[in-house]
Amino acid sequence: MIKQLAGSLRQYRKNTVLTPIFVTVEVIMEVVIPLLMSRLIDYGITARNMNYVVGMGCALLVCAVLSLAAGVIAGHHSAFASAGFAANLRRDMYHRVQDFSFSNIDKYSTSSIITRLTTDVTNLQNAFMMIIRMASRSPLMLIFSLAASFSIDTRLSLIFLAMIPVLGFGLWFIISKVHPIFMRVFKTYDRLNNIVQENLRGIRVVKSFVREDYEIKKFAGVSEVIYDDFSKGEKINAFNMPLMQLCTYACMLLISWFGAKAIVASGGNPIGGLSTGELMSLITYTMSILISLMMLSMVFIMITISRASAERVVEVLNEESDLKNPPAPVTAVPDGSIGFENVCFTYSSLADKPVLTGIDLKIGSGETVGILGGTGSSKTSLVQLIPRLYDATAGRVTVGGVDVRDYDIETLRDSVAMVLQKNELFSGTIKENLRWGNPSASDEELVRVCRLAQADGFIQEFPDKYDTYIEQGGTNVSGGQKQRLCIARALLKKPKILILDDSTSAVDTGTEALIRRAFLAELPETTKIIIAQRISSVQDADKIIVLDDGLVSATGTHDTLLETSQIYREVYESQMKGGKVNE
Repeated sequence: MIKQLAGSLRQYRKNTVLTPIFVTVEVIMEVVIPLLMSRLIDYGITARNMNYVVGMGCALLVCAVLSLAAGVIAGHHSAFASAGFAANLRRDMYHRVQDFSFSNIDKYSTSSIITRLTTDVTNLQNAFMMIIRMASRSPLMLIFSLAASFSIDTRLSLIFLAMIPVLGFGLWFIISKVHPIFMRVFKTYDRLNNIVQENLRGIRVVKSFVREDYEIKKFAGVSEVIYDDFSKGEKINAFNMPLMQLCTYACMLLISWFGAKAIVASGGNPIGGLSTGELMSLITYTMSILISLMMLSMVFIMITISRASAERVVEVLNEESDLKNPPAPVTAVPDGSIGFENVCFTYSSLADKPVLTGIDLKIGSGETVGILGGTGSSKTSLVQLIPRLYDATAGRVTVGGVDVRDYDIETLRDSVAMVLQKNELFSGTIKENLRWGNPSASDEELVRVCRLAQADGFIQEFPDKYDTYIEQGGTNVSGGQKQRLCIARALLKKPKILILDDSTSAVDTGTEALIRRAFLAELPETTKIIIAQRISSVQDADKIIVLDDGLVSATGTHDTLLETSQIYREVYESQMKGGKVNE
């Protein structure tokens, strides 16, 4: 896990290495200062030697300046290293998510991925900064201070060693209790983010059904769980400070007691016994040693908190996409012909039954094919296998006579355009949204495809026309306008296969008829697959496929299906009767 995370340092390795180097300089100066102070007291102040006081004072000033400078430089490098590490880590995770298949994304909830990219990475950034500064400073301060104190008085310095096991046991106890709690907290954060995301995306539904109180209670319930867990974890963490203070004051009292006795026994003679200056140095080292241990405990606690985040981040970084290019992928799609050969598909190996079963279909290049079926008949699941958003569980799907698994994924998907019922528009101008289909498209091409999609009319009514800003999710345009913009965007790709998944459901029948006629005239060589609920949307298709519970119930033209398919006939009659009633 550490090796995986270290791979995100890259250009910040130099800052990471320089930080502990300057920290070492800072620590050495801080350890030397008490030794100089003891000499200043014993050989300068006590002996009333002003020349010695001035010389030692200058040495102390130099050490203090060096310590300050080294600390500032170390802080500078650690800030760059930790911020850069976090930026690279977010970038690596985001790039990894972009390569995920739909099944990989289904494995993690959207809210969980967002939490890992934000909260978890921030925790790791803070932990990393503490590690390269405090985790290098504290052991060095501990070792150097112990060495300096042993050089002054070995017996008194044994007091420090006696306290280390006490602190070590206390830290082990705290860490072992806190880690499971924070693991649970971060999973609860995923649930909290999911609730917030659902609420914001469906705020219109929430308000229309007057369910604000219910949503508030749901949010409050999860927030309460996080509060309880955090409180429990922090209560255990709170034992750290009293434990440190107990050891600090115990050491200071013991050293003061035994040190004072040693000074009295030696008569205050700095030669051959413990002096006043040396006792002050030992007390200073007591603080340095125990503060360094306190810092170490803080580092361990931060690492404990961030360990849960590290495991979640590495889980995403190590996730391999279910869909990969073959060793020698095909990089050209010859035509838009499609074949399904005894295809079965299931979203999960734990599912009771497959979503699609025994699908055998042949669709010629340039054909217009309609797909009809009730809710849950797996219409969308069928077409998602064509651009390889999922792989068939059994059988094979071909495009241009080639198994889709043999294509370069980018090449295959670039040849297929999909317009979904709930397609997404992104924040930006209409031009920027349209150019998702073709980044190099000219303004004239944008206008042409918008006319084909019957979108140019309403765009021209906007004050800024094609430079009109679209809010996130397309909230400032109607459902029908959004669908027509998405159709225009798909047409800019000039695809060999165009899939319309109920993408004209928010468009009136007259506009829909104009869009279909434009497709026939402008895209004669493009294979067009139209998933629809309305018979009028597919009755002119070259072929209509009727799906029922994941099976192909019937295939044929409109007239043929009226005679041979009971399902198609029932749908037709129900819609036609409805039309007469409306009239």
